[in-house]
Order: sequence, then structure tokens, then C-alpha cells
Amino acid sequence: MSGDPGPGPGDADADIVRRRDPAPDVPLGGPAVPAPRPDGRRRGWFEVRWRQLRRAPTPVVRAVLSSVVVAAVLGILLLAYDLALDGGASLPGGDLRLLAAFVFVVAVAFLGAWLTYLVVPQPGRPGVRSKWSAALGLFAALPIAYLALVILFQIVKPLLEGIGR
Repeated sequence: MSGDPGPGPGDADADIVRRRDPAPDVPLGGPAVPAPRPDGRRRGWFEVRWRQLRRAPTPVVRAVLSSVVVAAVLGILLLAYDLALDGGASLPGGDLRLLAAFVFVVAVAFLGAWLTYLVVPQPGRPGVRSKWSAALGLFAALPIAYLALVILFQIVKPLLEGIGR
């Protein structure tokens, strides 16, 4: 009698439970909870948004970048067309700037969705392309197309006109 009662009926059950439990370091599938700050304060609105920007999901980054690249390339062509018409160029069809802007938005939306379809796999199924990827690209491309129009005609064009004078 050394004082150790030996293995009891509950000890074997606890050992079985310990072996079946996943490692405590393995994250579960729920939303990520940010680690508490060392000083115990909550993060402010700007700090939370900056953190989200730095840790954006890869599919979203790929969708946005593919749409931005398409908008930049097509935007340069649209701006060149607009500046040529402002410079007095006589092009076939006349002044079709409104139609060109509409075609720009449609082309950025279509090509952005298509490129996203090619570079973003369906979540949880690596290597599988789906309508989900194309929808993500479309939802990223539409605001980018309109932002590109604003940047081109409210910022870049006046800067180029100011340099040309």
C-alpha cells in the first residue's frame, strides 16, 4: 500500500478520450477569432480594416488583380481613343465615346470574370473550376471597371492635358 490506488475505472476512459481528441493546435472550421491584444484593448475601425486588407483571401486577391490588369490595359486604349478624338482625329464612325465606355465596362466584366475563372479554383476543391470562380470575378470586375473610368477621366486625362499644354 504505497498510497497509489492504481488504475481506476475512470482512468482508462480518460486515456481513450485523450487519444481520440485532435491535437489542441489544430484550428477548427469556424471563423477565425483574432488573438487578443497584449494590452487588452480592442482594435479600432481603421486597424481592423488595415488588417483585413493585409490578410485578404487569395481568391479575392486573384479576382481583383485580374480585373485590375484588364481594366488598365483596356483603359489605356480607351483613353488613347478619347485623346485622339479631342485632338481632332477623324475616325470612322465619328465620335463614339459613350459606346466605347460601355464596351469598356462590358469587356472588363467579361474578361475579368473569365480570367478569374481560369486562375481561381473552387473553394475546397483544388484544381476544379466552377461558376463560383466566374461569379467572384464578375463581382470584382464591375466596381473596378467604374473606378477605372473615374480614375482615367477625372485624374489621368486632366494630368495628361496639363502636361501637353
